[in-house]
Amino acid sequence: MTYTEWFNAHGEKHGKIMEKLKDLSDDEVIKYFRFDNMVEKENDFCPLYKDNKKCHDYEELNCYLCACPNFRFDVDGIEKQEDKTLFSYCSIDSKDGDQYKGDDYIHQNCSGCIVPHKERYIKKHFNRNWFEIMKDVNLSK
Repeated sequence: MTYTEWFNAHGEKHGKIMEKLKDLSDDEVIKYFRFDNMVEKENDFCPLYKDNKKCHDYEELNCYLCACPNFRFDVDGIEKQEDKTLFSYCSIDSKDGDQYKGDDYIHQNCSGCIVPHKERYIKKHFNRNWFEIMKDVNLSK
């Protein structure tokens, strides 16, 4: 599955949940997306939920911004670095981020970063339309 395919499919899943939550306040919506609640009520939202597994080791994990608004990708590649094609990067160069480097590719590794999973961050960037929050992520438009 390409970045674009995942991005579009995930945004659609997010939108379906938001339609169910249309009568909740913003704070109630954010609370709904807490990991434990999502595992119980939205088991198909993330493949890790079936095993009650978190993508990040963070006690207060919130899944509203699964995928980060600071992530940038282009399925055709962004630029060449060290004879490798850069396909994704972090726009804020998070100190907790890293890169996967293969023989001819570089991809952003966000597994060590919890920035978008903190409720304080979500409240600051909140929009009921996930695609609006994520509008700068896909560079291959």
